[in-house]
Amino acid sequence: MADPVRVLLADDDSLIRTAIDAVLRPATDIELIAQAADGRTAIDLAVRHRPDVALLDIQMPVLDGLAALREIRRLAPAVQIVVLTTFGEDEYVAQALAAGAAGFLLKESAADELAYAVRAAAAGNAYLSPKITRQVLNRLPTVTVRPEEDLKRVDMLSDREREVLVLLAQGLSNAEIGQQLFVSEGTVKTHVYRVFAKLGCENRVQAAMLAQRAGLLDPPSGPAH
Repeated sequence: MADPVRVLLADDDSLIRTAIDAVLRPATDIELIAQAADGRTAIDLAVRHRPDVALLDIQMPVLDGLAALREIRRLAPAVQIVVLTTFGEDEYVAQALAAGAAGFLLKESAADELAYAVRAAAAGNAYLSPKITRQVLNRLPTVTVRPEEDLKRVDMLSDREREVLVLLAQGLSNAEIGQQLFVSEGTVKTHVYRVFAKLGCENRVQAAMLAQRAGLLDPPSGPAH
């Protein structure tokens, strides 16, 4: 058997830490090895224990999650970091991704989504909650240009992969995409993986922004009035 994914959790709310512990405990392939209540302690524990994944809250005393993220990436670059917060503002998403976060989840995310994000980060993949993807896209200005390179990359997709990309870019989760296309969630995950690989994207936001630039999200033209 493969070793379990070793996780560090940092959140100043003890109730949140207890709830996340309860969510992750049933997953036999994930082990919560340390907990911190502030950003400075999170850095110390990350350097000491070298977890596979660190779950970091944004708002913490002593040192906030974004500052802790940057320090952990500097001192222990092998640690993959998933930002977990009640705040969904797009400026946090941008800062976290720019600082090297491997994932960004709202604390209200379902238990299976949290575990999936931990596994994805441990495997070296980026994961953003569909709700985050939707929020970021809603903040973007309407894009009218269609860069030639983006169009070439989209042309590499199969018809089904293009369908998945459009639904993903609309902020749907894998389960919701499966319901729309009448396929299993596992099949959707395979399509999403192939879409990311062909487009050269690391997460849902990057793929969604490319889809928008390529004109895949243009609203259909209605009848003239």
